[in-house]
Amino acid sequence: IPETAMPEARFLLESAQDPDVGNNSLQHYSISSNDYFHIYTRRRSDGRRYAELVLDRALDREQQAEVALSVTAVDGGSPPLSGTALIRVVVLDINDNIPVFTRSLYKARVLENSREDAPVVVVSASDLDSGTNGEIAYSIVPNSEENLQTFKVNPETGQIQLKKPVDYEERKTYEIDIQATDGGGLSTHCKVEVQVEDVNDNTPEVVITSLTSTLSEAAPPNTVVALFNVRDRDSGDNGRTSCELPGEQPFSITQLATDAYALVTSEALDREREAAFHELVLRASDGGEPARTGTARIRVAVLDVIDNAPVFSRAEYTVRVPEDVPVGSIVVTVTAVDPDEGLNGHGRYS
Repeated sequence: IPETAMPEARFLLESAQDPDVGNNSLQHYSISSNDYFHIYTRRRSDGRRYAELVLDRALDREQQAEVALSVTAVDGGSPPLSGTALIRVVVLDINDNIPVFTRSLYKARVLENSREDAPVVVVSASDLDSGTNGEIAYSIVPNSEENLQTFKVNPETGQIQLKKPVDYEERKTYEIDIQATDGGGLSTHCKVEVQVEDVNDNTPEVVITSLTSTLSEAAPPNTVVALFNVRDRDSGDNGRTSCELPGEQPFSITQLATDAYALVTSEALDREREAAFHELVLRASDGGEPARTGTARIRVAVLDVIDNAPVFSRAEYTVRVPEDVPVGSIVVTVTAVDPDEGLNGHGRYS
């Protein structure tokens, strides 16, 4: 009997046989106590009696797939004789149940360096119907082209996998709608929220925003030479940066704000004693494991100022001159040097 059968539906039963005649023959049928049926005895035109099974209330295969009851045929003799048969009612399924997911929302995490075909999460739905009506196929609801390009789902198992690698810096969260459809065409859907987890795959970038490429050697300490930012697209410790200036230099780095720095002079400059040019390397490192490092190079020229006096090669020269030396003769040559540059180092004698 299909579970769509309506109450008061009648089902003809095979008649019992009694070779006696008159009152000694079959008179009526009775049924064992049950929740779904009663029996009705009817008489044919030739006087024989037969039974109809009458449905009292709707069947539901998902609640009870079979109903077992016994039917008794009783004659009118004294004492009455009876015969009993077992009736097994098999409730036939119809597609009256939609698939149901175990959860309405699934949450998953995936590393941004996960390979293609990496598993993300498994969704699961069940259907109380039987046969093809209870067979479920999974699919991605095509409401996002990017989701279709990034993910795929096994139609039989419900396992969601990556179709291509994901990038935390491009997109951090995906929301996927998964549909479960049974063999009769009924469907339902659930939501899958995929969080992309960051890995340390970006190198810190040092970006110079302001630079003074020439600097007077008279510049006082804490003179700003350059302003720069450090950028790292990663998150957490992977994106947390620090900056340093390696080597012995008359410069230092001052942090102005998060990821914003200034390169300043740390002491008085001396072009003659140190160098006319400084090749500086700004090194930024992140907090990942292992850490990544990015650099930027700066060349600063130190301009000369007149901060040195000429110095003679000797403090005293002793010269012997004959008294008859002609006027205009060279008596002695004195030499002085000045470490300053250009005109600042060109001396005059008097």
